[in-house]
Amino acid sequence: MRTNRTLPADRLNGEAAPAGIKHRHLHEECGVFGVYSETPADVASLAYYGLYALQHRGQESAGIVVNDDGLFTSYRDVGLVSEVFPPQRLASLGTGNIAVGHVRYGTTGSDNKRNVQPILVNHYKGRMALAHNGNLTNSHELRSELESQGSIFHTTTDSEVIAYIIVQERLRASSIEEAVAAAMDRIVGAYSLVISSPSKLIAVRDPNGFRPLCMGRLKDGSVVFASESSALDAVGARFERDILPGEIVVADRTGVKSDKRRCGKAPKKLCVFEFIYFARPDSVIDGSSVHTARQRAGAFLALEHPVQADIVVGVPDSGLDAALGYSRQSGIPYGMGFIKNKYIGRTFISPTQTMRENEVGIKLNPVRSVVEGKRVVLIDDSIVRGTTCRRTIDLLRKAGAREIHMRVSAPPFVAPCYYGTDIDDPTKLIANNHSVEEIAQIIGVDSLGYLSLSDVVKLADNTESGFCTACFGGGYPTSIPQSGGKDRFECKISEREKHEDA
Repeated sequence: MRTNRTLPADRLNGEAAPAGIKHRHLHEECGVFGVYSETPADVASLAYYGLYALQHRGQESAGIVVNDDGLFTSYRDVGLVSEVFPPQRLASLGTGNIAVGHVRYGTTGSDNKRNVQPILVNHYKGRMALAHNGNLTNSHELRSELESQGSIFHTTTDSEVIAYIIVQERLRASSIEEAVAAAMDRIVGAYSLVISSPSKLIAVRDPNGFRPLCMGRLKDGSVVFASESSALDAVGARFERDILPGEIVVADRTGVKSDKRRCGKAPKKLCVFEFIYFARPDSVIDGSSVHTARQRAGAFLALEHPVQADIVVGVPDSGLDAALGYSRQSGIPYGMGFIKNKYIGRTFISPTQTMRENEVGIKLNPVRSVVEGKRVVLIDDSIVRGTTCRRTIDLLRKAGAREIHMRVSAPPFVAPCYYGTDIDDPTKLIANNHSVEEIAQIIGVDSLGYLSLSDVVKLADNTESGFCTACFGGGYPTSIPQSGGKDRFECKISEREKHEDA
């Protein structure tokens, strides 16, 4: 059925999308990086390059802490890695044995400078720097408990909750790793952590393994931890292995030790959207290639939703691999239908309403010679609200596409995520308000097909991989918060600041 007609903006989820809101993609919370060297080295530069390779995981802020035999030097600020760390500032961090780095896109707490990580904590047993990727589901209860005991919070993130719980346990534990182990019995949800004590670098992954974390080694034997293997490649480290769900790994002068007491205590639930969109295609997560997984998603789409067409086109960047997979499975030729402007970062600001509305056209431009007069299969990773998707499709229409058949390499979003993806309002998800046929009309395509829930869990090469599909209606693997959203701690800080200003 041909459905060229697009519905008016006020039909999108019952209301027009606010100007300036980014709908193009969902965001994942953070990227973490850590390096341990037995001898003082330029660990700050290693962290810089590692974070640069993880920039896609967080573009709000960046931070690096360098530990030189217990002396911590840090710099953290809002902005991209290259903006926060020009050469002179990076050099000012000096040399050390340990570095911990972080890039952030916040899912708990605002993008205020106070929320930039790594978090630094001073206590009478020493200092600690902590970088966190994920989201706790019991942070509200833990924070209330800590505040009732006299803790004063300086950020609105659940990462500070984790830091305080670890410090609280450290006051009665014999070592930092024992404190971390005890803290794991109290915190619930998604957390991949890189932690520096005065003498140790520690990597931790939650028992469900919601977020990725891996380990590698440099040629000199230095140990590196990172959210993705692509960051290991960026610093010249050899990938060694993934950190297991529930595992604590400690690097210090005695070598590398592993605590697996909490491994296997919960079902593995890696976020499947890591393979669909979040991770870089050149990364390998839990033994599976992201590039291969995305091609497999495209192949599944071709089997589930075949169509007569002339060309398969992917929306850059995460739609490209899936488009290639669709093309190979269907036999329909693959084409580069869009050129992406690589020089627009998060600091790009549209000065007028008209330019904001045309932002998609500034970032993406169709190749007319590829799509004109063609029946196009358009592959993208997701549809959230449908606003930007519709504008992308409009670009193809203006370039002369005769038909557009959209295929999405993920199932429809129907539920909020509590583990580190910014899906927190189900009423604004287009799939909760419209049928597939209605969505096709809204975004202006001739047909629309989503990847099924049964096939999305088959994307990994590693058949032992277990996935969290809660946002697609697959059920929550842990208890979920009963109150509060992304900015649930903001009001407390705001009220405190009002009193301080009075």
